[in-house]
Amino acid sequence: MGSSPTVITEGSAAYTHLIDSRPWYRNRRLIILNFWISIMFVTSYTYGFDGSMMNGLQSLTQWNEAFGYPAGGKLGLLNAIQNIGTLCAYPFAPYMSDGMGRRFSIAFGASVMVAATVIQTASNSVQMFIGARFLVGFGLTFAASAAPLLVHEVAYPSHRSQASSMYVSLWFLGSIVAAWSTYGTFTIQNSWAWRLPSALQGVSSLIQVLLIWFVPESPRWLVSKGKEERALQVLAYYHANGNAQDPLVQYELEEIKAAIAFDREVAGNVGWLSLIKTPGNRKRLRLAIAIVVFSQWSGNGLIAYYLNKVLIAIGITNPKTQLLLNGALNTYNFFVTITAGFNSTRVGRRPLLLTSCTGMVVFWTAQTICFSIHQSTGSIAAGNAVVAFIFLFYTSYNIAFPPLLASYPVEIFPYPLRAKGYMVANFMMTLSLIFNQYVNPIALEALQWKYYLVYIAWLCFELVFCYLFIVETKNRTLEETAAIFDGEEGVARIHDKAAAHAGLTHRISTEEKDMKSDFAVAMTD
Repeated sequence: MGSSPTVITEGSAAYTHLIDSRPWYRNRRLIILNFWISIMFVTSYTYGFDGSMMNGLQSLTQWNEAFGYPAGGKLGLLNAIQNIGTLCAYPFAPYMSDGMGRRFSIAFGASVMVAATVIQTASNSVQMFIGARFLVGFGLTFAASAAPLLVHEVAYPSHRSQASSMYVSLWFLGSIVAAWSTYGTFTIQNSWAWRLPSALQGVSSLIQVLLIWFVPESPRWLVSKGKEERALQVLAYYHANGNAQDPLVQYELEEIKAAIAFDREVAGNVGWLSLIKTPGNRKRLRLAIAIVVFSQWSGNGLIAYYLNKVLIAIGITNPKTQLLLNGALNTYNFFVTITAGFNSTRVGRRPLLLTSCTGMVVFWTAQTICFSIHQSTGSIAAGNAVVAFIFLFYTSYNIAFPPLLASYPVEIFPYPLRAKGYMVANFMMTLSLIFNQYVNPIALEALQWKYYLVYIAWLCFELVFCYLFIVETKNRTLEETAAIFDGEEGVARIHDKAAAHAGLTHRISTEEKDMKSDFAVAMTD
């Protein structure tokens, strides 16, 4: 969230020959490091838990009775208020992450979420429940502004891509636990049927609060605060078995120092208007916003937050069956997303997105047809077919959007604009989520199956947009990507980058070269 959660995948050829070729599980320090990195995954897990829990609670009679069977705008607000809280924390979260440290920001956000889940569990009115969910979103932003960044900044260089993919994929693990938790508490014949899942939501954040202080602090943040010796100790301990003179450790430290120096050099020159100053940057911003908005407005938001309403509309009214399907769908999504995440680097971005969008158009159209047949004839077979097509629709969605949601916007922005561009993208994603969560139950209640026609039109637009505008970034250097967005002049401005890839002569940082060149590209009129 905010400007900070920039998940950057690096694979600079300048130090690939310095990487330890052993599998990570044969290196005791990397085993420990990867365990600490998993503590940061809890933030993504918590996000997934919240959305899936709210989906499951809607199928619990006990929850509906407690809050007056919310529907329409009231139900939309109960879901959207979490992202409204997220939005309100945007102006503050990046400053805490940069000023107080990544670990402090995660601990603060997780602590707020623990307090919020206590209030949520104890709620005796819908107003109290809404207030608690606002606090969940508010705290989550602070944790999410720092957790993915800390993952990137402490991970072993050759593990950063996989760690970033795993961070995003843990959203689905949280959704699985929440889905099966609500299924398991269904038989409790009192308010603990919904209070227990609410309490479980806070357990993961409590674990994070207790263990985050054992996680190594970001070497980049330490250097930015003048603590170079401590940063060297962290890099040496985890990346070189304690050898501070290891060439990889020395390279990483020099790279960090050069990057921070350049950050300070350009901070006063790269403003928000730089995002729209040149045709190339406007194209970058348009693509980044498109990807994040498409990730929420492809019909998946209707199913992710209001599955029980869809199931009721197609004749599946048994709460136990609804909860069972919710659990099965989230489990299925988790395994598809994990598989897609590990294979996303093998396939180009355009093929992934075009295949995904084509599949979503086909299977959403099939859902719409079966939905309309069921409502016209009461056909049980048509209603069951809708469920089958929901699974196939999510297969198409999961192969592209979860893996590319974090990586693609980062790949297309030059370094000086990366944080600002990513913040704008996340801000637009939150706005689209709020709109989606509030409008969907109202529109579905009013239009029933005809509301699906709106998504068919939108999915067709997504497919055409991706075909016309998505830029392929797979296996492209920064020069080649710059040529696509900025023309050959952009390449000429960064022609000397290749020299830094020759080796470690004078320990010149390839990242520094990239940043200086990208700065010239970003500021070109």
